[in-house]
Amino acid sequence: MSKNEQPIIVGLDIGTTKVVAIAGRKNEFGKVEILGFGRADSAGVSHGVVMNIEQCIRSIEQAMERCLLSNPNLQLKEVYVGIAGQHIKSLQTRGDRVRANSEIEINQEDIDMLVRDQNKTYIPAGDQIIDIVPQDFTVDNTPDVLDPVGMSGVKIGANFHIITGDRNAIRNIKRCVDKSGLSTRDLVLQPLASAAAVMNDEDLEAGVAIVDIGGGTTDMAVYYDGILKHTAVIPYAGVNITNDIRNGLGVLRAQAEQMKVQFGTALADEANSNAYITIPGLRGLPPKEISVKNLAHIIQARMQEILDYVMYHLKQIDMDKRLCGGIILTGGGAQLKHITQLTEFVTGMGARIGYPNEHLAGGHTETLMNPMYSTCIGLILRGYYDYESGKMRFAGNGGNMIHISEQELKPLMSDMEIPVAAVEEKEPEVSPEVLAEINTQKARKRNENVKKLFDGLKGKFMKLFEDVEDQEIQ
Repeated sequence: MSKNEQPIIVGLDIGTTKVVAIAGRKNEFGKVEILGFGRADSAGVSHGVVMNIEQCIRSIEQAMERCLLSNPNLQLKEVYVGIAGQHIKSLQTRGDRVRANSEIEINQEDIDMLVRDQNKTYIPAGDQIIDIVPQDFTVDNTPDVLDPVGMSGVKIGANFHIITGDRNAIRNIKRCVDKSGLSTRDLVLQPLASAAAVMNDEDLEAGVAIVDIGGGTTDMAVYYDGILKHTAVIPYAGVNITNDIRNGLGVLRAQAEQMKVQFGTALADEANSNAYITIPGLRGLPPKEISVKNLAHIIQARMQEILDYVMYHLKQIDMDKRLCGGIILTGGGAQLKHITQLTEFVTGMGARIGYPNEHLAGGHTETLMNPMYSTCIGLILRGYYDYESGKMRFAGNGGNMIHISEQELKPLMSDMEIPVAAVEEKEPEVSPEVLAEINTQKARKRNENVKKLFDGLKGKFMKLFEDVEDQEIQ
């Protein structure tokens, strides 16, 4: 497929401290080219949950306006949205399906039906399924099958990782996106998006824990043997560190944030004990001097607590000593100095910073070479995964596109102009018998098309009633 035929996917990361919109498209080498980028300060979101609809809408609109300013030719209507928050939960389920005809090889439709069955899984009232991730399949008596397509068998089964969230929290995010003049193509759990951006096949095989330290939440995804084993959302992150500094040192929130970014370090032993930060006094009060060492102690205490939660989750699934790839730190909080050393000290595993450049084309801006944009770029990759696996179609749905002006269109159309002589040529005469046969074939074709149309509509109506039943069951 040529570059121009690939759809433009937009990732929208609605975070506690920032809202980011990035538009991208895959090139002929399978790498993502960034077409537009916009960022705005987030308002109305606390720990990944929308608390003020109007403020959140304003932040989304600002980010989208800046994205369009960076590339005025873009027309953006549909977005992939990241979701997090302490209301996110996950559970493991098992599903099996007996096939009607075992002679026919297993195809993607069989797997889709198996996944669709999991929508009937019991979840607590008020919750909603966000994502269903197949882990490993079983075909008859053959276990641990990663891709059963093309195999033969009577019974196909799989283990699933189901991610759920609070129905009202999900509805509020969608409402903010809708009122911003956009439509939500899909909601994606943020740690899964971040993992897609910073991880490669080697990491997937070796086994890694992705730890995305954001503004309001620390998101976690654990992969082992190429399978998603666990997801978790820890309700402590960058905002908590800032609040600790503000309360511990008696400064304003903006001053605490600036000190954390400029002078903060995650290891107190590495801080200079003779260095001091001078803060201007409030309303005529004398300036305040703050020790860099004290600042580091406050940051280290909170970061250790976050990493203790990470270890708790790894021990819960018996993965604290089995991950050869160690821990990949990403998100805005991963920019703290000496964060990898503290992580290795607390967890006893290797650690590195994950940058979202694994799948980006070469000519992207240096601005995006920052772990805080991992989620947003991962959302674009998730969109392409859905597109390439046939789960969605972009053509003719009013989706994202680049507007081409008339001047740009003329050279493209020059090769397609029809010679006047070809248009004015007289059609050859046709005998009545041939004409009758042509009309009969046309009528038969028209009947076939009408039948296909009604069959398609029937399928859609049945799917509609299935969805209604699923919602009632949930």
